[in-house]
Amino acid sequence: MLKSDKYHHPLSQVNTAHLNDVDEGGLNLGKVGAALRRRSLLIAGVTGVVATATVLKAEQAPPEYQGEFEILTKPVTGESQAISNIPQTLGSAPGSVAFPETVQPVKTTIAVLESHRVLNSVVEKLQKKYPELTYNLIAANLTIDSKQDNILKIAYVDQDEKRAIDVLKTLANAFLQYSLAERQADVDQAIKFVNQEIKPIEDRVKLGQNKLRSLRLENKLIDPAQKAQEVSTYIANLTQQQLESRVQLEQMVAKYQNLQRELAQQPGASASNSVLSENANYQRILDQILPLDAEIAKRSSVFTDEEEGMQRLNEQKATMLSLLNLERDRVNRDFQSRIVDLQTRDRSLEQKINNLNNYVKDLATISRNYDNIQRELKINTESLDQFTTKKQALQIEKSQKQQPWQLLDPKLTQVTEPTTVSANAKKNLALGGVLGLLLGVGAALVVDKLSNVFYSSKDLKDATRLPLLGVVPFRKELGTLVAQDLQNASPTSFFEVFRSLYTNILLLGSDSPIRSLVISSAGQGDGKSTVAIQLAQAAAAMGQRVLLVDANLRCPTLHNRVGLMNIQGLTDVISQDLDWNNVIERSPLEDNLYVMSAGPIPPDSVRLLASQKMHDLMDEMQSAFDLVIYDTPPIVGFADAYLLAANTNGMVLVAGLGKLKRTVLQQALEDLQVSGTPILGMVANKSKESVPNSNSYYERYYKQSISAERIEVDAELDASNSSSLRKVKRP
Repeated sequence: MLKSDKYHHPLSQVNTAHLNDVDEGGLNLGKVGAALRRRSLLIAGVTGVVATATVLKAEQAPPEYQGEFEILTKPVTGESQAISNIPQTLGSAPGSVAFPETVQPVKTTIAVLESHRVLNSVVEKLQKKYPELTYNLIAANLTIDSKQDNILKIAYVDQDEKRAIDVLKTLANAFLQYSLAERQADVDQAIKFVNQEIKPIEDRVKLGQNKLRSLRLENKLIDPAQKAQEVSTYIANLTQQQLESRVQLEQMVAKYQNLQRELAQQPGASASNSVLSENANYQRILDQILPLDAEIAKRSSVFTDEEEGMQRLNEQKATMLSLLNLERDRVNRDFQSRIVDLQTRDRSLEQKINNLNNYVKDLATISRNYDNIQRELKINTESLDQFTTKKQALQIEKSQKQQPWQLLDPKLTQVTEPTTVSANAKKNLALGGVLGLLLGVGAALVVDKLSNVFYSSKDLKDATRLPLLGVVPFRKELGTLVAQDLQNASPTSFFEVFRSLYTNILLLGSDSPIRSLVISSAGQGDGKSTVAIQLAQAAAAMGQRVLLVDANLRCPTLHNRVGLMNIQGLTDVISQDLDWNNVIERSPLEDNLYVMSAGPIPPDSVRLLASQKMHDLMDEMQSAFDLVIYDTPPIVGFADAYLLAANTNGMVLVAGLGKLKRTVLQQALEDLQVSGTPILGMVANKSKESVPNSNSYYERYYKQSISAERIEVDAELDASNSSSLRKVKRP
């Protein structure tokens, strides 16, 4: 059996499919901002190039002449003021009941003015003087904007100053004539609509009144909607109660089934099970039996069962087992009674809900008919009032002859001076800058996306759904420091990161302690050796006896980084049957830290690591030290880490932020999933983001879920194991 199977701490499940889906489902502004900061030089370069190109293009364009005028589309003239005071006209004042008319939004009005319907008349008048003018030419140089409410700004650009003035004047006259024709068309359409609709509306009003009267008499109604609402609310409450009752029943049945399985076991075998372990009396009796078993086992090594003390202990144990069986029977009866009560309550609620649903169905039909008749009658009555009043009002409005629209400048302002490049340099530069910025941002996001690299610990955690045990800040000098320099280069704030990392690893093994683990990474250069050294140093500084093993037999470097020689190592212990106690060396970094170097590079490292000697050696070292850390080659392309992790408590995967590609990590996680290697969690290395000082999620979870009594028991067990380990011979 593998060592990883002996410990019942929660091992993480690999989720490789999530790596491809993590970026889907919405825009993450934090990730976008980080990507833009990383690609700021690219954005600046694209912005500068586009802005410069825009200015250069504007300098080469020929001069143009532009003229403009403004039209008020809702003027208040004497004639329109008189009509607006008459209710039910198309131009009636705000607050009066208005008849539905053809009111065009600003965008629609602009589209009509730019259409063939209006501009063709302008082209016909101007082609006699300017044969080259066409609809497409005028439409291309014409700009119509909504300056503000009810004001249209019309601008026309042309390379001929005289032609620009003539086109503007003709456009102004055509737009004013269009407004009058549009107004008359609206009035005619309204009159026709009134004549068609008034008679059917009268018939619908009479029919609705008769239906409403009959419905009230037949059903003796006051307010069916209110009654239906009250019953529906009551049904919702009963339904919620039923759902809660059924959930409780399902949970109770599941617990009862678990209890039956536990009761089928021998008394005392269910000490850690979920049902009986929750019973205080059962646990108290069981806690009294355990010391008796220990005392019986202790005395049985000296005395026989006929000895008076042994007989007294056996009698006490038999009495306690009898009490334990009585408590098991009481718990069983209690569960049966609670299940029967829940089943009875569920049947009662079901019957009430069915009766009320039948009543609501009948009431809903009546209420729906009542509301429909009342709503239709109200609509028809209001429509009839409007049409009756409007029938005469429209005749008055039809007499209006003045053009609804009005030029704000009756003299039609002359065209402006020719537009020069110098006059528009700032505008072109601004437009080019905005366009360049947008293109630069787009290019930056595309480049960053194609890089396919993890840049933050949050990205790493979201992509893998693995526990994030620690975030190591980026320190460039750590890659080259060795021995005492490495110790001096770790300030308190940086070293606390690894103290917290070790604490989080300890808290993973709340039931069984973490005694050995493998440090590895997906690829080269993620900093796994640095993390292994720092983690070992932190654990040793916290009073643990730690052994750091360089299991990278392909390219050993650990001895150089801790300032030791690589004369003899792991390869010699396995291949030459050397005593490993004579091979390990005390590290200059910490007194409690011991190091086993790799030794000479073997021709086949996988064969050595997979040997039975290696497994036996790992068992011996784990028994002799509080913590054994193995530094291994990367996962992708090598099997070394899998072989070692299978005989430890699990693997800690180091990910180098800013370097590790998603594809490489995905391949590593797929390999881990296939091999069944237990993963304790991940460490985000080389992080350039701020690292919080608070403990990780696992530490908070541990403090919340484990009681003070459980912590005290675990501490006593750890102390006992630690004291027994110290009896092993040390170099």
